[in-house]
Amino acid sequence: MKTKICLLIAALAFVFACQANTANAQAVKKGMIKVTIVYPNGEGKTFDMNYYTTKHFPMLRRLFGDAIKATAIDKGVAGGAPGAPVPYLAIGYLYFDNVAAFQEGMKSHAAEIRADVPNYTNITPVIQISEVVE
Repeated sequence: MKTKICLLIAALAFVFACQANTANAQAVKKGMIKVTIVYPNGEGKTFDMNYYTTKHFPMLRRLFGDAIKATAIDKGVAGGAPGAPVPYLAIGYLYFDNVAAFQEGMKSHAAEIRADVPNYTNITPVIQISEVVE
């Protein structure tokens, strides 16, 4: 009986995770703005993925509110060639309807966002703003 309950719970967790990913993917549309935050790898660089996913990104969603349409996080696992080091320890993505929505949020909350960075990394993030084309 315990095995069946555990399997049911695991199945439900999988379904909810898939639905969340699908909903997030459906929120991203051509013409939206994607803010990409990359954390380059290097000697002595550290990154706390647990903090980033459970504290920093929820803070970003709270601060930007309805202006943020979707988010995603990538964890670097390998470089392009076998045995090559990962070029980026992490990459974060924030999606907005337009650049102004992102910039307005940063005007109000940049200091708080930047102050949180040392809680999860010693890397200076690199930010790129792009337009979703597909």
